[in-house]
Amino acid sequence: MRLLHPAGRLLHLSYCTNVHPAENLEGIVGQLDEYALPIRERLGSDVLGLGLWLAAPVAAALAIDAEARKGFRRELDVRGLEVVTLNGFPYRSFQNPVVKQAVYHPDWTTPERLRYTLDLARVLADLLPDDAARGSVSTLPLAWRHPWDDARAATSMRMLDLLAAGLADIETRTGRVIQVAFEPEPGCVIETTAQAVAMLSGVDTDRLGVCLDLAHLACAWEQPSDALRALREAGISVMKVQLSAAIEADEPEALREYVEPRFLHQTRNPAGGSVDDLDEAFETELPGPWRVHYHVPLHSRPSAPLVTTTPLLRAAIGELVGGPDAVCDHFDVETYTWGVLPPEQRPQNADQLADGIAAEMAFAHAELLKGIEA
Repeated sequence: MRLLHPAGRLLHLSYCTNVHPAENLEGIVGQLDEYALPIRERLGSDVLGLGLWLAAPVAAALAIDAEARKGFRRELDVRGLEVVTLNGFPYRSFQNPVVKQAVYHPDWTTPERLRYTLDLARVLADLLPDDAARGSVSTLPLAWRHPWDDARAATSMRMLDLLAAGLADIETRTGRVIQVAFEPEPGCVIETTAQAVAMLSGVDTDRLGVCLDLAHLACAWEQPSDALRALREAGISVMKVQLSAAIEADEPEALREYVEPRFLHQTRNPAGGSVDDLDEAFETELPGPWRVHYHVPLHSRPSAPLVTTTPLLRAAIGELVGGPDAVCDHFDVETYTWGVLPPEQRPQNADQLADGIAAEMAFAHAELLKGIEA
């Protein structure tokens, strides 16, 4: 879906396909028909944006096969689908029964992470719509915080230099600008805006920047205006925004039904209390209120007394697209947790999942319009 900012900048809205499990090209094309095309039709939109997730093996295969990339682009075009951004955070196996901390490996101290990200950039250069100003690839915020030391930090900076050089080479060969956005996340080397500023100072900021995930920002108990000001003052661009909402509880006991085995649900309170998973929060009796890294559907509310951080999402949108200029033009709805929601909230089939994602996209589109018009 597309929106035109009054300043003339084209804004792209997509939904992230890491909610789907396919990890080969045949399966990915199949999920276009099973989910993406029905979602576009439900929305009545000529074009639906995908924040495409490609597992490492399929990214590698596409990166070395120009004909396969052209064929995949045709599969997108014929269905009215466009891709301006890729989610390069999960390496593979993101919808396995248990993921947890495996999602942070390989990290930015390894050549595997560099190779995967440049493969994605090469693929994206051929998938970009002709009128797209640029492409973006979001990635993990360097690494999980343990283990981390000066040697690993120095290695990661060398990898980022190689990444920037690789992106420059892709731009020279294809004429397309591809940028990589590091996504602050609870528990990682870069969790807060201050850490993003500290770790990304000195990188090639024309090609490397930040992916602002709004659920993560909420879990850090940060305000969007403060975060964006700090990034702007440091000369670090927001290259992608993930429209997501965390779950919040003044009465934490109500969160018991959200404990589940697949994903890590880092939990934070406003006093700086932190644990790495929701079950641990109960075990340690972390004082409330809690915000939990659990992406919940944007358009719906959980049962009382639980709430979501959609007020922060709305405030962030106002900061990002309000006023004479748009801070960012890539917005991706990233609710990958549909399959682990409490049973009464969980889609039971493909049609119900398509309904839910379409409702999220409609919500996000309406909120972006409000932000533009405010």
